[in-house]
Amino acid sequence: MSKIAPEELERLLSGQREAWNDFLRRHSPVIYAAVRRRLTLAGRADDCDDVVQEVFVRLCGRDFTLLRRFDPEKARLSTYLTVIANSTAIDHLRRARPASRSLDDVPEAVLAVDPKEPVRIVIPDDLLSPRQALVMELLYRKDLDPAEAAQVMGVDAQTVRSMHHKALTKLRAHFAEEPD
Repeated sequence: MSKIAPEELERLLSGQREAWNDFLRRHSPVIYAAVRRRLTLAGRADDCDDVVQEVFVRLCGRDFTLLRRFDPEKARLSTYLTVIANSTAIDHLRRARPASRSLDDVPEAVLAVDPKEPVRIVIPDDLLSPRQALVMELLYRKDLDPAEAAQVMGVDAQTVRSMHHKALTKLRAHFAEEPD
């Protein structure tokens, strides 16, 4: 089933109808099985016929380039066709958009989030400078952006960003040293 004689390949490449019919009869089950396996794993088995058709279009395209590249010394024809079928199926899956569902169609249990107790982080009083502590307070507790925090503090927004960065650096260093 997977062997093809050089003269048979030549007849196929020349476009002889009976050669193509024989090729389809002998090798379409291999191609279909490879495509179906790949698409079924992705939950897209309904697309099999379209992708198998795309495999044959690839095999015929650009003056039969893929079939001309087949080398019986390197692989069996069934292996070669399986690789092309898998590649085509993967390309199809990459192009396919996931089916979008409305949030109204999604069960509430799927969207539910288990309540968690908030984590309380205790920052030692002497770790941050008073200005750094104020920046953290304005940015995280008051939920201000750097420009708004700068206006409250009477400084430039870049100064707020700089103090924020320095405060985060100190916090990372402090908490990296602490055991869990």
